[in-house]
Amino acid sequence: MSIAARLHPSRWLYLSFVWATIFFVLVPLATTVWVAFFSNKILSFPAEGYTASWFGQALTLEAFRSGFLLSFQVAIGASILAVCLGVPAAIAIARHEFRGREFINTILMSPLMIPAIVAGTAIYLFYIEVQIRSDVQLVATVEGLTLAHTLIAIPWVLRLLVASLSGLDPAIEEASLSLGASRLTTFFRVTLPSIRPGITAGVLFGFIASFGDLEKSLLLVGPGRITLPIAMINYLEYRTDPTIMAVATIQVLIIAVALIVSDRFVRLGRTF
Repeated sequence: MSIAARLHPSRWLYLSFVWATIFFVLVPLATTVWVAFFSNKILSFPAEGYTASWFGQALTLEAFRSGFLLSFQVAIGASILAVCLGVPAAIAIARHEFRGREFINTILMSPLMIPAIVAGTAIYLFYIEVQIRSDVQLVATVEGLTLAHTLIAIPWVLRLLVASLSGLDPAIEEASLSLGASRLTTFFRVTLPSIRPGITAGVLFGFIASFGDLEKSLLLVGPGRITLPIAMINYLEYRTDPTIMAVATIQVLIIAVALIVSDRFVRLGRTF
């Protein structure tokens, strides 16, 4: 009897659902990459021919170049800040029992639960209130946008670091302390090297979360400053050629590389 014949009907149903989900996720991505090579000047099916010229046009447009640079700058800054905040938070949550621990963990993870447009609006109103009370401008500044994107990155960084700490035997740290090392020395010489893969993956995943954000950026960017997702939306208002698909393909490629590198350090399937 073949393996297929031995499968229980419920197993068949499960496998069908899995493959249908994979198909539902991958087909739009594959279609985006495919259409990016169409020679059609207006997006339409079937393809009149194939060309890679749209990628060259995407690289020559100032809006996309400046949008990419701003998105990259903000994503790098946000991921680094998120790791700086996430490391002590993850150690406190994973290693210590204290009153309010679950509440703090929930607060730090809340950006995943709140709709992005609602969070963006709340941050915008908060920035306006800060400017009114202290005359410090955060709206329409790179610094304000970076701080807002840090909130996006923190939950992912925290989750990866807690997962890394859960795989680290506390006895190793206790042995270091019992041999006379201070807590600071133990952190830098024992804990930090052990969770370095999680930190690296946290930086990369924080970068991914920030780089692809649209909703918060829409409310917080200033005149003359747009992120790559906003540049793509603006382009679609006036043109419908495959250039936008070429930009999307480049963006997907960057995120895919970051995900592959992240999975190299921390097996994401065991974390999420």
